Amino acid sequence: MPLPPPGASPGTAPGQPRPPAPPRTQAAAAAHDLLICAAAPALAASGTDGQLRGQGLQGFYRSGVRTLARMELRLGGIEPMPLQGALTSAAEARFVGSVRIPGDPDPDPALTVERLRHADGTETVTVRNAGGRPARLPLEITFGTDLGLLGDIAAGQRSADLPSQVQSAGLRWAGHGRSASVSARPTPHAVLAGAGVLRWDLEVQPGARWSVDLQAELESVPPGGRPPTGRGQGVPLPWSEPEVRCDDARAQRLVPASLDALAALLLADADRPTDLYAASGAPWRFGLTAADALWAARWTLPFGTRLAAGTLRALARRQHAGRHGGPGTATSSGAPAGAAAAGPGEGLIPGPMRHGGPELPPTCTATEATLLFVTVLAEAWRWGLPRHEVIELLPAMERALASLRASVAEGPDGPEGFVVDLSRALEERSSRTAVARCEVQAQAYRAALHGAELLAAFARPGAAEWLSWAAALRERFRERFWIDDLAGGRPAAALLGGGRTVPAVASSFVHLLDVGLSREGGLHEGLLDREQTRLLAQRLAAPELDCGWGLRTLSAKSPRFNPLGHRSGAVRVHETALAVAGLADAGFEREAGQLLEGLLGAAEHFDGRLPEMYAGEQRVTGCPPVPHPAACRPAALSAAAGVHLVLSMAGIRPDAPGGRVVVRPASSTPLGELQLTGLRVAGEPFSARVSRIGVAVVEEASPQLQLGAG
Repeated sequence: MPLPPPGASPGTAPGQPRPPAPPRTQAAAAAHDLLICAAAPALAASGTDGQLRGQGLQGFYRSGVRTLARMELRLGGIEPMPLQGALTSAAEARFVGSVRIPGDPDPDPALTVERLRHADGTETVTVRNAGGRPARLPLEITFGTDLGLLGDIAAGQRSADLPSQVQSAGLRWAGHGRSASVSARPTPHAVLAGAGVLRWDLEVQPGARWSVDLQAELESVPPGGRPPTGRGQGVPLPWSEPEVRCDDARAQRLVPASLDALAALLLADADRPTDLYAASGAPWRFGLTAADALWAARWTLPFGTRLAAGTLRALARRQHAGRHGGPGTATSSGAPAGAAAAGPGEGLIPGPMRHGGPELPPTCTATEATLLFVTVLAEAWRWGLPRHEVIELLPAMERALASLRASVAEGPDGPEGFVVDLSRALEERSSRTAVARCEVQAQAYRAALHGAELLAAFARPGAAEWLSWAAALRERFRERFWIDDLAGGRPAAALLGGGRTVPAVASSFVHLLDVGLSREGGLHEGLLDREQTRLLAQRLAAPELDCGWGLRTLSAKSPRFNPLGHRSGAVRVHETALAVAGLADAGFEREAGQLLEGLLGAAEHFDGRLPEMYAGEQRVTGCPPVPHPAACRPAALSAAAGVHLVLSMAGIRPDAPGGRVVVRPASSTPLGELQLTGLRVAGEPFSARVSRIGVAVVEEASPQLQLGAG
């Protein structure tokens, strides 16, 4: 058989027309230019005109299914001219447009159309007539949906709209094992199922208004496990209602806006509806990512321990089952050993893979989540988590420590004595060596210290061994992870087999400053000594990492720098917040204030609602930060980071079990006078004020607490 001519499709005879090419998949959808309302597990996304056109991510979603893709409004056959579209809260938006009455000689538009939208699928459309004569014209709203899955739509896949059917006072769609409907009150005058149109013949008198309430509902989803639900009616927020007053208006707006965004992401665990945790972010990761949920729980501890308790319990139920060991001798690598050490995967808090950037391979977030689980439990206990709730979670904490013990490399499988990916299988360990990352050593070291404190306080075995292991890790780290250079030196981003270092300069260094809360309102000693910390502070504040809006994830001097790269140059908000708090705690307040100013400046451009990340472009006067098309907004990490950023300047360090709280504010007072009310320490209200000269005064606290200054 002769070959077809170049460009012809196989099986096509010469001279015959080629069959149409299959449709090309669209590029991945972007979210940076969308207005997104979120109320987990529901969200709505549109442009600022309020129209849902079925393009990209536009639509109403519930439980990961697009309930409505199109909802296009026309009044008298005309789309309203968009005047304003903005969020009124994280879950609600308001859109305003105008329409001129046909034939009206007045140049001012007589009709305004207001759309009040909620993420849960409800919308109220109100037509107002400010003109001098009655408005008689039809209102038509065209609906359509593909009932697609959010993950597929985010990847650029778009199916054809399903045929609609008349149902009561609205329309219904069914397909792919799912069904959805939209209903209206008052009942439309006409329902055109073939076109998917609801129509009302309006007569609005001068000075009058007319409204219709719309409700989009997901009627059925494919069978499977029970999905998480949103925070139910009557279930209070898992934190107090704080009030922040300070001289910097940007910071004063940031905390309530961040808490509002975080509230929109709250999910209730299906197994225990009173246990709330934060979804990672909308629209891309609108579900549980353990590491993100734990960061959110940790950074909202000043407002109470309920979110931390719910998050920890939900993750303990998902933890991989395994055995935990008690005290014992040490392995050759120095890790504490027990009678029953964990096997691969045992004790892990599950988590998805994460891109490692251009310098390092991908990593599993289970490592970060498992280590952070120990820290959040220990710090929640310091803030006042009741003793019986801590005891309930101690077995899960011990399993997490056992997983840490099993992840210490012993030579052939990685840099000996350092912690590698906790999720590596046995066959993977034997086939190739692992990477010991800088931030993982910091998280493991902190988890060992926090675990030791919990074990000792609750008379569980193993505390001394973990303290000894942490001290040995600190010495090994200072010796082998430090790279000398002309600037004085810096940490390595990672250590490879054979002791080879990865010399990249990255924002992951900030985890070395996150030393963790200890007894009597103190902080743990970090992996770096004082001089190394000083050199790191200088490096973080230098232009190669600080772009003026926050820390780049990779130095701008790197040949692989990309200002929009997740791990190669973009600004990840939570890492900059970690740097601000850590630098202030270590006494490097000038550098902390510089990074604080960058984030507050960015927050102002993002209307006080920081996205997960944005471009690491150098700050230029008059130009706002460049948004990232794949950033979640709202995002649990950035919302909680906004809270942590401000509260860390007050330096509140509680030790509820020890009956003490220390307040050590930043003496440079970068926010000016700062007053915090409505916090919670040891389950009781707590308020503090920091003057413009850095003097802290506790204005309200439990009488059982001894007050102290750091």
